[in-house]
Amino acid sequence: MKDKTIRRVVLFFLFIAAVLVAVAVQAVRNISHSVADSDWVNHTHAVILETEAVRSALLAADGLLHTYVLTGDARDLRACREALSDASENMDIAKALTRLEPEQNRQLVEIESMANQRADFVQGVLAARQSGNVATVREMLAADAGGTAVRDIQKKMDKLKSDELELLTARDTAAYLQAQATSWTVWTGVALDVLLLAGAAWLVRDDLAARRRAATALQEANAQLDARVQERTADLGSANSRLSTENLERRWANHALEHQLRYNHLIIDSISDLVLVLTAALNISRVNPAVVRLTGLEPAELVNQPLSRVVRLAAEPDGADAPLRDPIAQSLKDGRELQRQPAVVEDKRGRQTRALLSLFPLRDQDRVVGCVVTLQVLTPQSNTAPAERNP
Repeated sequence: MKDKTIRRVVLFFLFIAAVLVAVAVQAVRNISHSVADSDWVNHTHAVILETEAVRSALLAADGLLHTYVLTGDARDLRACREALSDASENMDIAKALTRLEPEQNRQLVEIESMANQRADFVQGVLAARQSGNVATVREMLAADAGGTAVRDIQKKMDKLKSDELELLTARDTAAYLQAQATSWTVWTGVALDVLLLAGAAWLVRDDLAARRRAATALQEANAQLDARVQERTADLGSANSRLSTENLERRWANHALEHQLRYNHLIIDSISDLVLVLTAALNISRVNPAVVRLTGLEPAELVNQPLSRVVRLAAEPDGADAPLRDPIAQSLKDGRELQRQPAVVEDKRGRQTRALLSLFPLRDQDRVVGCVVTLQVLTPQSNTAPAERNP
């Protein structure tokens, strides 16, 4: 969610940047057009001003011509010639301004031609007046009495001025439209940027709200987890207490059992009679030190060996099936005891010792799992003692 929101915000800001760049480019372009239109407007005004200056100079020269003819004053002559010079200079400037406007330049060339003819006429009158040829002056002025040439020049200038004013109007309109387009572009860009910023703010607010909801859910989950952890901790503490108590009781029981086993071993080892513990298969599993002393065999040599390895009954069973019966095996099978049966113990060197054998079955619940055999060695005084048999 975080990465998705960041990507969206970045996209919004990229759009905002793109809009700003587009607005800036369009604004610069419109401003450039506005500047160009403004330059053309100034240029049109300059052409009109120079044309009017040519008109004024020609009219001034024409008036000064008549004044000089009447007064003959050299100052009027000089002023008339200066007016003609000014008209020529203004015409050159106007032609230079319209060099990229073929139609206006053509009109100026025509006006220049007519103005040059008028200037030649004025120069001719001035020259005749200077030479004192009054008749020639009168004839020339009489021929120009109608002022046709001046009116033609003015008509041409009015036409040029009208064309320039139309261009000025068109360029003013273009400049206004460019300004309007620039204004609309800027305000449209601002509106789009505001909308995009609002969208980005909404995304950020929505992301913050989602984060708050996630934080609340996380807090609730943590609270539930803490409750579960505390409950589980309490259960584990109770279980640990029980286990500690059970372990303590088990250790006490094990200690008691170990003490009991050790006492049993001590008791068995302290018995002077021979004690052998047998498995259900009549194999020796344990002996006491008396057996080791009498037989000369170590416990490792006796363990897992059959009882017949060191002990056998002295009396054979009676009857037809006597060879098939083993009183010790039969007693273990029946789970009954044998008491004081004559037996012979054979030591490591093969020497035999008479003894009385007693057998006590070992039971695990109702099953006989082995037996304990005790052998009471008969001394020479007790060799004549009668043997006791089980009925």
